[in-house]
Amino acid sequence: MKKEIYFAGGCFWGVEKYFSLIEGVTETEAGYANGNTENPSYEAVCRYDTGHAETVRVTYDPDKVTLPFLTEMYFDVIDPTTLNRQAHDIGTQYRTGIYYTDETDYAVIETALRELQARYRKPVVVELKKLENYYPAEEYHQKYLDKNPGGYCHIGGAKFESAKSRKPGDRA
Repeated sequence: MKKEIYFAGGCFWGVEKYFSLIEGVTETEAGYANGNTENPSYEAVCRYDTGHAETVRVTYDPDKVTLPFLTEMYFDVIDPTTLNRQAHDIGTQYRTGIYYTDETDYAVIETALRELQARYRKPVVVELKKLENYYPAEEYHQKYLDKNPGGYCHIGGAKFESAKSRKPGDRA
């Protein structure tokens, strides 16, 4: 059995690469989620008010990796208190969010967000919403950092190494 969850965490290049390295993740795809236009282009998402967030669809094997673990890994590579920005990426398309398709995932994510908030004085601004829509990004965005190893990324190399080595039960 495979499950899906969608993570928006700033530029999708690094988020896609990061999740692709986690054991139990079977597929990742960069795309655009929860906007108000159909089939948006990267240019439209960046320049116009499409409402889309750069998002990564993560397909995983729940027998090998859990949603709480994936959520904790996600929290490790974002600033959950910054609205519409991650590092040098600024705009609503770079907002943080977790978008679910399975109703049973809502409670799991809500609990994780509540626990995350307890670690911060500032409000956590990560969206938690049902996936309304999702469109794959253009092919040149898929596996971008594999194709362009020196490409820009707000996620540091140590985080990629952590994604390869951490296992459920490990602390961040």
